[in-house]
Amino acid sequence: MQLQPIYRALGLLLVLTGVAMVPCALVDIAAREEDWTIFGLTGFVCFCIGGVLAIAATAQGNRKTGTREAFLLTVSVWVVLPLASCLPFLAMGFSFTDAYFETVSGLTTTGSTILTGLDNEQRGLLLWRSILQWIGGVGIIVTALAILPTLRIGGMQLFQTESSDMSGKFLPRVTEIATQITLLYVCLTLLCCFLYIVTGMSVFDAVNHAMTTMAAGGLSTSDLSFAKFYNSRAVEVCIAFMVIAALPFGAMVMMLHGRWTSLIRDPQPRLFLIIVAVACLVLSVFLYLNRNTILIAGDGYVVRNTVFSVLSVITGTGYSITDYGQWGPFSDITFLVLMFVGGCAGSAACGMNVFRVEVMAKTVFAYAGRVLIPNRVTVVRYNRNRVNEEVLQSVMVFIFLYLVIFGFSSVLLSLNGLDAITAYSAAATSISNVGPGLGSEIGPSGTFQGLPDFAKWVLILNMVLGRLEIIPVFVVLSPSFWRK
Repeated sequence: MQLQPIYRALGLLLVLTGVAMVPCALVDIAAREEDWTIFGLTGFVCFCIGGVLAIAATAQGNRKTGTREAFLLTVSVWVVLPLASCLPFLAMGFSFTDAYFETVSGLTTTGSTILTGLDNEQRGLLLWRSILQWIGGVGIIVTALAILPTLRIGGMQLFQTESSDMSGKFLPRVTEIATQITLLYVCLTLLCCFLYIVTGMSVFDAVNHAMTTMAAGGLSTSDLSFAKFYNSRAVEVCIAFMVIAALPFGAMVMMLHGRWTSLIRDPQPRLFLIIVAVACLVLSVFLYLNRNTILIAGDGYVVRNTVFSVLSVITGTGYSITDYGQWGPFSDITFLVLMFVGGCAGSAACGMNVFRVEVMAKTVFAYAGRVLIPNRVTVVRYNRNRVNEEVLQSVMVFIFLYLVIFGFSSVLLSLNGLDAITAYSAAATSISNVGPGLGSEIGPSGTFQGLPDFAKWVLILNMVLGRLEIIPVFVVLSPSFWRK
């Protein structure tokens, strides 16, 4: 195995991490916060270590990269980057568990938090959380479009646009795709920020919320989350950009290259919008029929709040504009299902992705047809193309592992003393990278601060597994991966 390209990539990422801490130090200096030196020093340490690692690896010359290197790099990034990024939290006195939890939650764009008193928190720390989510968002999109299809993970090969031959061209290919996606990502973030400012947000709030909206992350600068802007047009802006963040960025990039129908021809956005529309309609009707039991009597924003909450959960953004945990058991089950569904593949959104839901449903119907008529030839199609058995197997294995991990982690959390609704919603929200769970403790109005350390580590592992699409971790941990 050639480790030189991996060391070089990790070194460059550490350099970028150090550079990303500079704005946080500057914000603290402007606000006359004494802790600005924390970001200055930790940023300098990350920059130096990353620079030495990158230079040393580059000095060894260019080496070819293959499938094994790609697997190891994909997993290593999500282990090394959180370790470096949690240094400011550690320097501020957080325990290692809390620091690593908050950092992993940011980079995976989960949005679960252990922090309270955000309205009075130092600005550099708030900005660092938002930057982590913004970086994680673009990293997730690049991984989904450039790495997972090539590694043939979880049916993502359906979106492969180039040859699967990775000899010597894996990293250049990733760099090319990352450049185009990052440019689009930056432009959309700037547009979102501008519109937030127009609607009345302060510049600081607009910058932070623009980054966490486009990343489908949901970390906020206030304990009230987006309810702070309840009577503002910023809510409608957020709804629009949550939809954009859940759409396939590959199709949007192709639109910029003149292929205007790319987004329309992709079946994912259609199914995603249908699911959102049905969920909003069902919940809106339910809320209107049960107004006296959900603490919204006299509220004229029922439909808007429903649309916002549905999009926040299904995209994994995790903002809260109202405590939907008070809407009753029917709403709890609906939101739990939406957590699993997620957005489109190749987007910043979370969950299993709607394309897998569609492929799974078509596979079930095809199997039912074969049972009824054994001699019948049934073909599963996606986007008018026949789906081969390898893709079907990949999708079903992914979904099986997804549900097994959800069930196993729910048991572990319940054994740690958590009640049923907290345990299964925490497991679901972590592996689906949504953010808030259900119940009074970790729901939209709560935090994860009070959970035992063991429970937090279970959720950390879930968050990483969810963002890595599960299978790469199993591959790297298998003994056969390390045999020559």
